[in-house]
Amino acid sequence: MSRQRVSSWGRLSDDEHEIVPITSASAAPEILAATAPGVARGMERSYGDVALNRGGTLWDARGLNRFLGFDAETGILTCEPGVLLRDIQATFSRQGWMLAVTPGTSVVTVAGAVANDVHGKNHSTRGTFADHVVSLTLVRTDGTVIVCGPSENRDWFEATCGGLGLTGLIVSVTLRLKRVPGPWLLAENIAYQSLPEFFSLSDESEAEFEHVVSWIDITTDGGRRGILSRANSTPSPHRSLPRGAAGVGATRGGPTVPFVPPFSLVNKVTLPALNRAYYRLQHRSLGSAVVHYKPFFYPLDAIQEWNRAYGPNGFFQHQCVLPRSVGLEAVSEILGLVAASGQGSFLGVLKTLGSRTPIGMLSYPQEGVNLTIDFPNLGASTLALLSRLDDVVAQAGGRLYLAKDARMPVSLFQAGYPRYAEFLKYKDPGMSSEMSRRLLGS
Repeated sequence: MSRQRVSSWGRLSDDEHEIVPITSASAAPEILAATAPGVARGMERSYGDVALNRGGTLWDARGLNRFLGFDAETGILTCEPGVLLRDIQATFSRQGWMLAVTPGTSVVTVAGAVANDVHGKNHSTRGTFADHVVSLTLVRTDGTVIVCGPSENRDWFEATCGGLGLTGLIVSVTLRLKRVPGPWLLAENIAYQSLPEFFSLSDESEAEFEHVVSWIDITTDGGRRGILSRANSTPSPHRSLPRGAAGVGATRGGPTVPFVPPFSLVNKVTLPALNRAYYRLQHRSLGSAVVHYKPFFYPLDAIQEWNRAYGPNGFFQHQCVLPRSVGLEAVSEILGLVAASGQGSFLGVLKTLGSRTPIGMLSYPQEGVNLTIDFPNLGASTLALLSRLDDVVAQAGGRLYLAKDARMPVSLFQAGYPRYAEFLKYKDPGMSSEMSRRLLGS
């Protein structure tokens, strides 16, 4: 056990925690009972406070990172909770298998992906991470061990997938990987000049492409231009792998933001220029090309510690999903508010989510349009802007992504996640985080 200062990816706080290593699944019950309340520590890629417990315990199971079994015929993989998505992709893509669903960073543990029920650029066709979990094993702070899955203890499975690490400590996960021809994608970039054009392109793309996502310029008074990217897996046997892509842990390296600047590098002065530059850069790559999965799935993983660029006060991410029926109007209103404020970043992401009902009681996706924008933390002015954006989300009947949140009001949480009261029946009383106390009361 040691005391360490811990921040989430948004770097909005930096508080001491008691770090308790979990060295084996068999030791977990005794350790949990002796050190509760607490919450599991992952790779600190959640942006807000879902995996923080200021002054309290963080159970660090990142050392439990072994593959426990793999069936090369079915793609069924069993692993420990601390295995990184990066290592699954690097190891099994060479054997013709990859994760069916992966978020925008590969530096995430399997347990973290389950606890936040992450989604990717293919929600319309593949759903969320939980849709591909065969079973998992939980250890509760009272020593109870629960094995659950889609057909076994289904209620515990629904509470745990997207359950923010609050139903128990995940000590093993069995996943179903997706058969692929290799690590390559045939990708196409298309420019658009309006939100209606984005929706039309997105609908057209989802009929033929598995992966669809777009970058949008948030500075153009309501979002009038962007780049839509779409891709399918493709064989490319004559290509060599990119440097460092051949093995476990292969995405380490690359440029790093070496220190925290004294102010945010993304500000009113640089924001329009950064968006123009990013648009021009992306515009050069219009058309089709065969690309490795890394730059398509995980473009930001190429720059280590990029979160430092927002300066000493960190940044908020506002990620919301809005019902499709009002999506055009609501997205336009949000982008108008953002453009008028002069806040934001050059990392606006717009994509649609499919109609599949998520498994988890607190899973984020719902059918509609997903909008993601980063905001340097400027204090009261940023919080006031985010509150206005919340009002648009609430009026539209949308919800915010808990994995990215650090300040959502309880009323918006309860409106967006109507199964929260049902979830409380499965919450481990020995599990507690900054977010759970803020939104769930304990």
